[in-house]
Amino acid sequence: MKIFLTGGAGFIGSNFITHLLGLSQGYSVVNYDKLTYAGNLANLDSVASNPHYSFIKGDICDPAAVEAAMAGCHSVVHFAAESHVDRSIYDPAPMIETNVTGTFVLLQAARKLNIEKFVHVSTDEVYGDMAPGTFAGEGSPLQPSSPYSASKASSDLIVRSYVRTFGFPAVITRASNNYGPFQFPEKFLPLMIASALDDKPLPIYGDGKQERNWLHVQDHCRGILAVLECGRIGEVYNIGGADVVENLTMARRLLLATGKSESLISHVQDRPGHDRR
Repeated sequence: MKIFLTGGAGFIGSNFITHLLGLSQGYSVVNYDKLTYAGNLANLDSVASNPHYSFIKGDICDPAAVEAAMAGCHSVVHFAAESHVDRSIYDPAPMIETNVTGTFVLLQAARKLNIEKFVHVSTDEVYGDMAPGTFAGEGSPLQPSSPYSASKASSDLIVRSYVRTFGFPAVITRASNNYGPFQFPEKFLPLMIASALDDKPLPIYGDGKQERNWLHVQDHCRGILAVLECGRIGEVYNIGGADVVENLTMARRLLLATGKSESLISHVQDRPGHDRR
């Protein structure tokens, strides 16, 4: 199966490519990536010479380039996204352009080329805050809190409309917070780890009582592959777990693991619209 994969030089995309090409099912991958600040081809050094892997630099908002690169592929796995909540607060425009318009462009090309399956990789942040003791199900209402999560919810709904209106073969995945190799250093866990190792303050938003479920990126990749292979068209699949950890607790665990003092914890002003849970 030849897969057209967007955003493959990013954190989750590069891990998925490495995972996929390490299997024996006969997959090949076309990695289509714009190489923005979060994209790094060095993440894929281990597969760069693999005959089943190719890279095309391109923008998912460019219809002609997308169609040309996607031609001959059987399936699409769509990772490409502007994904940082803080950046979306300071400048929402790139989120809307990439996450909404880019997804639309991909859907149009995939319809024209009769793609067999389209996996749209989304986020649990589309559900917004969850009350203590509750967890989002696939049918939970979408209540995004930030421009980032709103752009992802918008793209989810566009994908679902294509399934309903055109009989388009798409599925959606929504995962909890990922961590693991190649994660961009501005994200929570790598930022906390790097700061602790360098004896720098660990910036914690507000009181640090925000709760998150942490998912190793390799577990996420296995979940996405299961959806690619077995997911039912039109369905949404949450990928995550039931364990939740407060951000402050996680920071303290990292300080303990690195042998650093909790005095490095620095509470900073909470960001606007920050989901508590």
